Amino acid sequence: MIMKGQKISDRYQIIKSIGEGGMANVYLAYDTILDRNVAIKLLRGDLASDEKFVHRFQREALSASSLNHPNIVEVYDVGEDNGEYYIVMEYIEGKHLKDLIKRRGKLTISEVIDIMLQITDGMSVAHDAYIIHRDIKPQNIMILENGLVKITDFGIAMAMNATQLTQTNSVMGSVHYLPPEQANGKGAGLQSDIYSMGIVMYELLTGKLPFRGDNAVEIALKQLKEAMPDIKEELPSVPNSIANIIFKATAKNPKNRYADAREMHEDLKTCMNDARANEPRITFQYSEKFLDDTKVTKKENKKESKGEDTIAKQITKNDLKKQNKLLIILASIFTMLVVAITCVVVLIPFITNGKEIEVPSVTNKTVTEAIQILQDAGFIVSDEQQEQSSSEVKEGNVVKTNPASGSKRTKGTEITLYVSIGDTKITIEKYIGKNYLEIKGALEAKGLQVLIEKRDVEENSTAKDGEIIDQSAKEGDKLSVGDTITLYIPNVVSKYPNFKEGNFTLEEIEAFCKEHNIALTIEEVMTSDYPAGTIIEQSKPEGYTIISSGASLTIKIAVPPEGEDICDEISQALGQC
Repeated sequence: MIMKGQKISDRYQIIKSIGEGGMANVYLAYDTILDRNVAIKLLRGDLASDEKFVHRFQREALSASSLNHPNIVEVYDVGEDNGEYYIVMEYIEGKHLKDLIKRRGKLTISEVIDIMLQITDGMSVAHDAYIIHRDIKPQNIMILENGLVKITDFGIAMAMNATQLTQTNSVMGSVHYLPPEQANGKGAGLQSDIYSMGIVMYELLTGKLPFRGDNAVEIALKQLKEAMPDIKEELPSVPNSIANIIFKATAKNPKNRYADAREMHEDLKTCMNDARANEPRITFQYSEKFLDDTKVTKKENKKESKGEDTIAKQITKNDLKKQNKLLIILASIFTMLVVAITCVVVLIPFITNGKEIEVPSVTNKTVTEAIQILQDAGFIVSDEQQEQSSSEVKEGNVVKTNPASGSKRTKGTEITLYVSIGDTKITIEKYIGKNYLEIKGALEAKGLQVLIEKRDVEENSTAKDGEIIDQSAKEGDKLSVGDTITLYIPNVVSKYPNFKEGNFTLEEIEAFCKEHNIALTIEEVMTSDYPAGTIIEQSKPEGYTIISSGASLTIKIAVPPEGEDICDEISQALGQC
C-alpha cells in the first residue's frame, strides 16, 4: 500500500492519491531532484505480477513518452521500484471535460470548436506516429483555467505496427464512446479515435450522450446498430458544416470517417466560415449497413503507391488465413463475454430481486441512531468503523458512510460508518535547521498541506541548501487536518559589492567579473575632483542587485584632465608638490 510521505525510487515523494483506474492508481508526488510536483501512475499491485499487464503498462509509457505536444500530457520518467512499476507524468491542475459538462451542461459552439481543435491537434501528433489512444472520452481530457486542453492517459495506446495485427484487443474504455468496430470485437484503428472524438463533440454541444441504456451491453448494441442521432434535431441552430463533421466522424463504417485526426482538424479549422454554414449534407462512399472486415490504415493507398511498408505488405496469404481463424475464435470469446455480462447485469438482479434503494444520510447522527436508520432501510452495517477528523461533526457522531449517502445500492449491501474523532489538532514544532523534504513528508502524512517557498540569502549566509530557515506557523501553534503551513528554504544569491567604498583596484574588479561571467566595460572620466584611478560610479548598485551570469557591468574611473600628469611629474621633480 502506498502511504503519504513514501518515496518511489528514492526520488518521488507521495503527497496524496488523486485517482484510481482499471490498470493503475495515480498519485500526486513531489520530485525531490527537480523540485516540482508530478503525477505518478503506479500499476495496481494485483496486476504487477501479471506479465501481460506489465508489458501493456510499459508499452503505454513508451508510446506516450514519444509524444511531444502542448495538448498532450508530458511523460517524464518510467521505472520500477521494488516490484512497483510506475510512470511519472506532468501534473495538471485543471478539471476533466466531464466535470465541465456536468457543471455547465452544453457549451457554446465557439467553445466546442476551440476545444475540438486542440484535441485533434494533439491527436494528430499521435496518429502521425501511428499511436491510437483507444480511450478518448471527456474523463481523459483535462482543461486548465486558461482554456488549454490536455489529453491524458494513453493507457491503452499502442503503436499501430505489424506485430500487433494478430491481436483483437479487449473492449476497454467507456462504452459510451466505444467505436462500433471495437464493440464488435475487432481491432482498433486510427478511425476508432475519430469516432470517439465525434461522440465527445456531440456531448459538448448538447450536454447529452447520443447512446444511452440500462447497461453496458445495451449501449454497445446501440453503437453497433442504431444510427447516430442528428444533432440538428437537438440544436437546429448548429451550422451544417459542424453537423457534417459529427456525422462523418461517427460513421459506422470506419472507411467513411476521417482518415486521421489531422484531416478532422483541418475540417474543423474552416467550419465556422459563413460560406460553409448551409453546405449540403455529406454523403458516404461506402455502405453503413455492415462493418468492413479489413482494418483501415492511415493513408493506406498513398503509402502503397510510394512503396512504403504497409499492413498489407507485411502479411502473407498464409498469415491472413491464420488471422481469420484467430478472429473467429476471439469473436466467439467476445460473444460469450457479452452473454456473461448480460446475465450479470440483467438477469441476476431479477433472480435476487435486488431492487436498488438510496443510501440514507446519517451525518451528525450517533452511531446507534445511524445503525438503526440504515438497518431499517434494508442495509447491513459493518462491525468495523473508520475514524475521521472533523471540525464540523461532534466527536462520536457519524461523518459519512461508504457507500456514500444518496447513492443507490441493493438491499443487504454492507455500509461502513466513518465516525468523528473531533477536530484533531497537530502541534507544530520548531523545524528551522532541519531538511525540508523530511519535514514536508512528515507533516503531509499527518494531513497538513505543505508549501515550499524560497527566500534569498547572501553567499556568506550560514544557511545550508535544503535547510528550513523559517516557517509560517510557529512552534507550539496547533493546526487542523487540511490546514496549510509554509516552509521557507534558502535561495543563495550573490550581490554586487560597493567597489568604491571597498577600495577595489581595477585588477580586483576584473577578477570579480571573470569569476561571475560578467561583461565588464571601463569608462574613463576626466576629472580633477578625484585622485587618478578612483572608482567614481558603477552601473549595478551594490547590495540589492543580484548577480546573474552573462550580465554586464560598467565601471567609471577617474583620470586627470589632459596635461595634468606631466605637470604633476615636473612639480614633483622640482619639489614643488
